[in-house]
Amino acid sequence: MHQKISLTAAFAFLLCTSLQVAAQQPVLHVYGPGGPLAPIQECADLFSRATQVKVVVTASPEPQWFSQAQQDADLIFGGADYMLTDFALRQPAMLDEKSRVELYVRPAGILVRKGNPKKIKSLADLAQPGVRLLDVNGAGQVGLWEDLAGRAGLIPAIQKNIASSVRNSIQALDQWRSDLTLDAWITYESWYFRLTEVSDLVRLPEAQKLYRGTPIAIAKTAPNRALAEKFIAFLQTAQAHAVFQKWGWK
Repeated sequence: MHQKISLTAAFAFLLCTSLQVAAQQPVLHVYGPGGPLAPIQECADLFSRATQVKVVVTASPEPQWFSQAQQDADLIFGGADYMLTDFALRQPAMLDEKSRVELYVRPAGILVRKGNPKKIKSLADLAQPGVRLLDVNGAGQVGLWEDLAGRAGLIPAIQKNIASSVRNSIQALDQWRSDLTLDAWITYESWYFRLTEVSDLVRLPEAQKLYRGTPIAIAKTAPNRALAEKFIAFLQTAQAHAVFQKWGWK
């Protein structure tokens, strides 16, 4: 009986110790918009396996995570360079600007319906009568279609074909999946890799392409600054770059 009690006590002690160790292990919290989620998450998983550090990536429109990020953010990334700059201007207490790093760029392209029923092969085809376009007028895509169309002299014609404008890519994803009357979406090539089941990708000629960046910075009040620096360093390795390329970055 005494031996049984001792074994039970020993097991309870080991369990308690294991829980305490688990509770003491740092958790790296990373926040940003949904666009770069896929490569950031995959890199976070690789980093976690290599270091045994848990990395929690929260990627969605800013209002959904900002309050929590104020409490525990280690890193914040942007879906375009101006996005992180805008965030820093609006929230000057949040980012350590000296820690800011540019990761990889991603090109703009045209998403069309599976099988490309409207036979869209170029930017000019989006100006044809009867083509219904989806536009993201926010997040990392502000002015994206206009910059592309402006260089080709197609702003008026393409603007007339915009059938729906939304604020962010999450809303665009919902509309693209639910409203099959939308024929095309000028966006980043990277979104194609998350929508392969319902989309084809029309790549623009290199001379027409626009690229936007993917910045990341450490939070001023990061609970795990040293680990945040290590994660940024990992994101700049060849292994991480290959992950980003797989998801549509250059």
